[in-house]
Amino acid sequence: MGKGERAEGAAMSSAAEQQAEATRSPEEIRADIDTTREQVGDTVEALAEKTDVKAQVQQRVETVKGNVRAKADEARTKAQASTPATAQQGGRQAVAKVRENPAPVVLGGAVLVAFLLGRRSARS
Repeated sequence: MGKGERAEGAAMSSAAEQQAEATRSPEEIRADIDTTREQVGDTVEALAEKTDVKAQVQQRVETVKGNVRAKADEARTKAQASTPATAQQGGRQAVAKVRENPAPVVLGGAVLVAFLLGRRSARS
Protein backbone atom coordinates (compact mmCIF):
# COMPACT_ATOMS: atom_id res chain seq x y z
CA MET A 1 0.00 0.00 0.00
CA GLY A 2 1.43 3.37 -0.95
CA LYS A 3 1.03 6.77 0.63
CA GLY A 4 -1.71 7.76 -1.76
CA GLU A 5 -3.83 4.74 -0.93
CA ARG A 6 -3.56 5.39 2.78
CA ALA A 7 -4.42 9.03 2.36
CA GLU A 8 -7.48 8.17 0.27
CA GLY A 9 -8.59 5.56 2.80
CA ALA A 10 -8.15 8.06 5.59
CA ALA A 11 -10.07 10.65 3.61
CA MET A 12 -12.90 8.21 2.97
CA SER A 13 -13.11 7.13 6.56
CA SER A 14 -12.97 10.70 7.81
CA ALA A 15 -15.76 11.66 5.40
CA ALA A 16 -17.82 8.71 6.64
CA GLU A 17 -17.00 9.66 10.21
CA GLN A 18 -18.05 13.25 9.57
CA GLN A 19 -21.37 12.03 8.17
CA ALA A 20 -21.88 9.76 11.19
CA GLU A 21 -20.89 12.57 13.56
CA ALA A 22 -23.43 14.86 11.96
CA THR A 23 -26.22 12.39 12.73
CA ARG A 24 -25.19 11.77 16.35
CA SER A 25 -26.75 13.69 19.18
CA PRO A 26 -24.68 15.67 21.67
CA GLU A 27 -25.64 13.16 24.38
CA GLU A 28 -24.19 10.30 22.33
CA ILE A 29 -20.99 12.23 21.79
CA ARG A 30 -20.74 13.05 25.52
CA ALA A 31 -21.31 9.39 26.36
CA ASP A 32 -18.52 8.38 23.97
CA ILE A 33 -16.23 11.00 25.51
CA ASP A 34 -17.02 9.74 29.01
CA THR A 35 -16.37 6.13 27.95
CA THR A 36 -13.08 7.09 26.34
CA ARG A 37 -12.11 9.11 29.41
CA GLU A 38 -12.78 6.08 31.65
CA GLN A 39 -10.76 3.80 29.37
CA VAL A 40 -7.83 6.20 29.34
CA GLY A 41 -8.06 6.54 33.11
CA ASP A 42 -8.01 2.76 33.55
CA THR A 43 -5.04 2.47 31.20
CA VAL A 44 -3.11 5.16 33.05
CA GLU A 45 -3.92 3.50 36.37
CA ALA A 46 -2.72 0.12 35.10
CA LEU A 47 0.51 1.67 33.80
CA ALA A 48 1.05 3.46 37.11
CA GLU A 49 0.65 0.16 38.98
CA LYS A 50 3.20 -1.51 36.71
CA THR A 51 5.73 1.26 37.26
CA ASP A 52 5.22 1.45 41.04
CA VAL A 53 8.32 -0.47 42.08
CA LYS A 54 7.74 0.12 45.80
CA ALA A 55 4.28 -1.46 45.64
CA GLN A 56 5.60 -4.41 43.64
CA VAL A 57 8.38 -4.97 46.17
CA GLN A 58 5.90 -4.75 49.04
CA GLN A 59 3.63 -7.27 47.33
CA ARG A 60 6.57 -9.63 46.79
CA VAL A 61 7.61 -9.25 50.44
CA GLU A 62 4.10 -10.14 51.58
CA THR A 63 4.11 -13.19 49.30
CA VAL A 64 7.45 -14.36 50.70
CA LYS A 65 6.26 -13.74 54.28
CA GLY A 66 3.21 -15.87 53.61
CA ASN A 67 5.36 -18.67 52.21
CA VAL A 68 7.72 -18.52 55.20
CA ARG A 69 4.80 -18.59 57.66
CA ALA A 70 3.30 -21.59 55.87
CA LYS A 71 6.61 -23.46 55.94
CA ALA A 72 7.15 -22.57 59.61
CA ASP A 73 3.69 -23.87 60.48
CA GLU A 74 4.39 -27.04 58.53
CA ALA A 75 7.73 -27.53 60.32
CA ARG A 76 6.09 -26.88 63.70
CA THR A 77 3.41 -29.44 62.95
CA LYS A 78 5.98 -32.03 61.88
CA ALA A 79 8.09 -31.36 64.98
CA GLN A 80 5.10 -31.73 67.27
CA ALA A 81 4.09 -34.93 65.55
CA SER A 82 7.57 -36.43 65.87
CA THR A 83 8.25 -35.23 69.45
CA PRO A 84 7.28 -37.73 72.12
CA ALA A 85 4.44 -36.72 74.41
CA THR A 86 6.72 -36.87 77.48
CA ALA A 87 9.11 -34.31 75.95
CA GLN A 88 6.21 -32.02 75.08
CA GLN A 89 4.89 -32.35 78.63
CA GLY A 90 8.33 -31.59 80.07
CA GLY A 91 8.61 -28.47 77.92
CA ARG A 92 5.21 -27.27 79.05
CA GLN A 93 6.16 -27.83 82.69
CA ALA A 94 9.40 -25.87 82.26
CA VAL A 95 7.55 -22.95 80.66
CA ALA A 96 4.95 -23.01 83.43
CA LYS A 97 7.66 -22.89 86.14
CA VAL A 98 9.41 -19.97 84.46
CA ARG A 99 6.11 -18.09 84.24
CA GLU A 100 5.44 -18.74 87.93
CA ASN A 101 8.86 -17.51 89.04
CA PRO A 102 10.76 -15.65 86.28
CA ALA A 103 13.38 -14.06 88.60
CA PRO A 104 15.98 -16.90 88.43
CA VAL A 105 15.76 -17.01 84.64
CA VAL A 106 16.12 -13.22 84.35
CA LEU A 107 19.06 -13.27 86.78
CA GLY A 108 20.73 -16.08 84.83
CA GLY A 109 20.21 -14.18 81.58
CA ALA A 110 21.75 -11.04 83.08
CA VAL A 111 24.79 -12.99 84.29
CA LEU A 112 25.21 -14.52 80.83
CA VAL A 113 24.99 -11.12 79.12
CA ALA A 114 27.53 -9.63 81.58
CA PHE A 115 29.88 -12.55 80.96
CA LEU A 116 29.65 -12.17 77.17
CA LEU A 117 30.16 -8.39 77.36
CA GLY A 118 33.21 -8.95 79.59
CA ARG A 119 34.73 -11.37 77.10
CA ARG A 120 34.05 -8.99 74.25
CA SER A 121 35.67 -6.03 75.99
CA ALA A 122 38.67 -8.19 76.97
CA ARG A 123 39.31 -8.96 73.28
CA SER A 124 39.41 -5.27 72.30
